[in-house]
Amino acid sequence: MKRLLALGSLLALPAAAEEGMWTYDAFPREAVKAAHGFEPSQDWLDRVRLSSVRLAGGCSASFVSPEGLVMTNHHCIRSCVEDLSSPKRDYLATGFFAREPKDELRCPKVEANQLVEMTDVTARLQGVTKGLEGAAFNTALNAEMSRIEGECATGPEWRCDVVTLFHGGRYQLYKYRRFQDVRLVFAPEFSMAAFGGDADNFNFPRYGFDAAFLRVWDTKGQPLKTDTYLPWAKEGAKEGDLVFVSGHPGGTERQSSVAELEFQRDVALPYTLLHLSEMRGMLREYAAGSPERWRTTRAKLRSVENSLKALRGRHQALAEPSLLAGKRQAEADLRAKVIATPALKATTADAWDATARALESYRPLLASYRLKEVGDGFSSELFTLARQLVRAAEELPKPNAQRLREYTEGQLPGLRQQLLREAPITPELEERLLTFGFNKLRETLGADDAFVHEVLGREAPEDLARALVKGTRLFELKERKRLFEGGAAAIAASKDPMILLARRVDGLSREVRTRYEDTVESVLRKNGELLAKARLAAYGTTGYPDATFTLRLSYGAVKGWREDTKTVAPLTTFAGAYARHTGKEPFRLPDSWLKAKGKVPGDTPLDVATTNDIIGGNSGSPLVDREGRVVGLIFDGNLQSLGGRYAYVPETNRAVGVHGEGLLRALEHIYGAGRLVKELREHQR
Repeated sequence: MKRLLALGSLLALPAAAEEGMWTYDAFPREAVKAAHGFEPSQDWLDRVRLSSVRLAGGCSASFVSPEGLVMTNHHCIRSCVEDLSSPKRDYLATGFFAREPKDELRCPKVEANQLVEMTDVTARLQGVTKGLEGAAFNTALNAEMSRIEGECATGPEWRCDVVTLFHGGRYQLYKYRRFQDVRLVFAPEFSMAAFGGDADNFNFPRYGFDAAFLRVWDTKGQPLKTDTYLPWAKEGAKEGDLVFVSGHPGGTERQSSVAELEFQRDVALPYTLLHLSEMRGMLREYAAGSPERWRTTRAKLRSVENSLKALRGRHQALAEPSLLAGKRQAEADLRAKVIATPALKATTADAWDATARALESYRPLLASYRLKEVGDGFSSELFTLARQLVRAAEELPKPNAQRLREYTEGQLPGLRQQLLREAPITPELEERLLTFGFNKLRETLGADDAFVHEVLGREAPEDLARALVKGTRLFELKERKRLFEGGAAAIAASKDPMILLARRVDGLSREVRTRYEDTVESVLRKNGELLAKARLAAYGTTGYPDATFTLRLSYGAVKGWREDTKTVAPLTTFAGAYARHTGKEPFRLPDSWLKAKGKVPGDTPLDVATTNDIIGGNSGSPLVDREGRVVGLIFDGNLQSLGGRYAYVPETNRAVGVHGEGLLRALEHIYGAGRLVKELREHQR
């Protein structure tokens, strides 16, 4: 294995104590030692890194036994539980536990990735883009990324991604070991994983049991043998203890320009908040129609509500004048340093204005881009499958470097899994989602828009949606496989109405995508790279890059905070959960907990708050102590952490997790998961 390469110094200002989502090859070991008297060794870092897992759908996880056992959140694998359920066997309602290895059920959509190697490829990528701008810059960059990933991914067992760090100031090739046989071992009831519902979401005190266990199986059909895993701690974390979070934060914008933040505040976030609000209303009305509608909709509704609350928190943070005032001052300071340095002034002085101009041109384009290409106008799994099949037929015959990024050789194993998975699709919900999307297209773009005409013709949205769902055969795995393997000829000959729609609108969708990539994305990429280099030249201080759903390590402590006139303690207990029970949703404890009342001592910790710097994507991350042992499982943050996308406030930002001691005791005494508890205790330290 290659020794991990140092990222170097690219952040404008030093991080505050405990701030930072650090890459493993630039972790501030000396800062941790100065603050907490502990310096992680390289062996410690390597073991925790290799024990960490990325779930390709957007969450984190970790190996917690040498038998391939993986710990994550229930909400991270909720779609798996839903896929494995049926009207007669509702695992979201009842929970699931595999009492024997043969009972572990494969999750059709789940892929797990283990980061095994990082290689710096900055010089290679900056070399091919030197002197280029606009479409030429983007084309050269994407093509070289595809070449690098293709050279790395020598088989389906590997996933290789070129990741952008420091907004283009640094590029690295991340090589992952790919696991696609991932099976469900344990999941609690949906009501307990999400106890408190939307009312308690992003709040603390908290009493949720948002935990689940999977197992990776090898290609020979046996549980994976692994030497790198996180043992369970014999003693749980206490207030003041040093703790680490190893996971995959999805995205931050702490190094974004003021123009980018203002665009989020004024354009992007308001658009998305309105879209999600209307989606939530539609789903609530639909789910109330019958118990079966509720069964097939509750997971999606919970996801929409979670996104809505998180984005509302971000918008409120950007609307706070002091946040942008600080950002403007920092930007003005950097601009002054750039202008005072002739070499920097020549290359970078216009970077801020160029970024602002690109975003100004994006304002009238955003809704069209999101509706036509991103998918807001086609909120349907069936249409997504149809588009993937249509584009695969066109893209796969091309040279790898000329394909759309999601169809390159390195992405093919994941694409195959998405297209050829055995997972149920609910026809009635598909009709409702398509109707919603078609109505949004017509409302937003106008009845006279050419794209709207291509989609609807003379049909009413609900009539077209009904005809598409009733007429398509894409529910059938056999048919999807035939179309995928048949390529362009099979797609051209297909009379499937969903395929015909995807073909009909694909040219116009690609057109708006190209416009966005050539006039907006390329400008942001190019100037982001220039500004990252300017920060390095101006400040030369070490720091961490914005989150990019790549593996990061943060450090912090179990700690509460002051809120107005009260102190919020960092630990909640089982007794507190029973006291919060009202008998009605969302504060109704499931029967398993009510029947087991008293089996777990009331003062046992249930949930925990820490100062670790996290963001969405860290869900499912292990909380480990200085010995690298599991002491908890991250599943959320508090309300104050929602502004963490833009800045970390150590006084109030808190990560929230299930406490390790409470997790183990609930498994044993409430769920009777003896086989699972035995496996975890065998390796307890």
